[in-house]
Amino acid sequence: MKPIQLISPVDGRVYAERTPLTLEAAQAAAARAKAAQKGWAARSLEDRIALVKAGVARLNEMKDVVVEELAWQMGRPTRFGGEYGGVNARTDYMSEIAAKTLAPLVIEDSDSFRRYLAREALGVVFIVAPWNYPYLTTINTLVPALIAGNTVVLKHASQTMLVGERLAQAFHEAGVPADVFQNVVLDHATTETLIKARAFNFVNFTGSVGGGAAMERAAAGTFTPLGLELGGKDPGYVRADANLDAAVDTLMDGAMFNAGQCCCGIERIYVHESLYDAFVEKAVAWVNTLKLGNPFDASSTLGPMANKRFAQVVRDQIAEAVAQGAKALIDPANFPADDGGAYLAPQILVNVDHSMRVMMEESFGPVVGIMKVKDDEEAIALMNDSPYGLTASVWTQDYDTAAAIGARIETGTVFMNRADYLDPALCWTGCKDTGRGGSLSYLGFHSVTRPKSYHLKKV
Repeated sequence: MKPIQLISPVDGRVYAERTPLTLEAAQAAAARAKAAQKGWAARSLEDRIALVKAGVARLNEMKDVVVEELAWQMGRPTRFGGEYGGVNARTDYMSEIAAKTLAPLVIEDSDSFRRYLAREALGVVFIVAPWNYPYLTTINTLVPALIAGNTVVLKHASQTMLVGERLAQAFHEAGVPADVFQNVVLDHATTETLIKARAFNFVNFTGSVGGGAAMERAAAGTFTPLGLELGGKDPGYVRADANLDAAVDTLMDGAMFNAGQCCCGIERIYVHESLYDAFVEKAVAWVNTLKLGNPFDASSTLGPMANKRFAQVVRDQIAEAVAQGAKALIDPANFPADDGGAYLAPQILVNVDHSMRVMMEESFGPVVGIMKVKDDEEAIALMNDSPYGLTASVWTQDYDTAAAIGARIETGTVFMNRADYLDPALCWTGCKDTGRGGSLSYLGFHSVTRPKSYHLKKV
């Protein structure tokens, strides 16, 4: 089979290449995972939790090589230290709530009846992970799946192929059996064939809407449950009573961090007319403090996008918007590292509207459009005028106001005075073209288990 190449955005060279498994080898891997599952589930919950935590601890010991490899694979500056904060916090929280969440719900335990509702592992969980936060997005499903008694097969994005290998290495060295957690390299055809053959009991996919649709087509008629997180066009709304400086700092960081390559990154901002001019002025100043450059340079706060193809999508959106009347406020000359390829200067656009692709289609890059609004009603209508629904950020001084606005927004998460963050105690979910299902929180365990009822009677 033709090797899959990982082209580094740092310098354009082939950083790694792997040959995907043949269909027969992939089927054998899935069969091994199925065969290993009952034995894994038969271990005590405490044992499974301890092994999972040991795997993450081993991953922490690999930090130096992991951070360097991340920079080579997808361009994030090494100064940010990888994804360990979120990986550790999510692992700890899901481990902490596992016993309570997975415990049977006893309805009756008497001399006549014992009735209870249990949760049982689904079987083999297949994770198809993305490149933008390659460790975090995997951990979201990997940790609860293994703790709940499932075995896991991981297929990572070609842009971050080495991430799956490092995760498998860490967990295996910590004592998780090789067949319980397998990392595989698969092409699209083999992936779809396995899903169609019901090789897995749950599929969790993070990626594009088109990719999610392909997963649904492959699973059609198999009744295999799917978790789909397919991106977003997340809005921020700055009300008249907002803390302006805090709003600028958080929303612009949410728009630009990781070169804008965040599922829940801020991609459009609506500002009350009374604060609009001041917000835009401060936002431009904020972005001009960024430094685009080689991710191994300690002074770089913005690295290349993961692939020059992705950068071209953003360039095209910006050019089209300007041709339609938008105004670009960031001078590319301030970012001389922009090479027309993967290194892309950040941009703020004003005079934008929803006829422009940059305000409606996912950009997934360091660009954000800012619009003036007159009141909550206009802001809510604009926030909902999107095919996506992942998160929305509302800037106000009042909990009740934020909650009331949030209740009217078609989204999975409502933030007040923050953005671009995952709280492991809250479900990560979305609506509309963002997909379906949920990870993290106690509901994350529900995604990788099924209810099983016991109605036991004495006679």
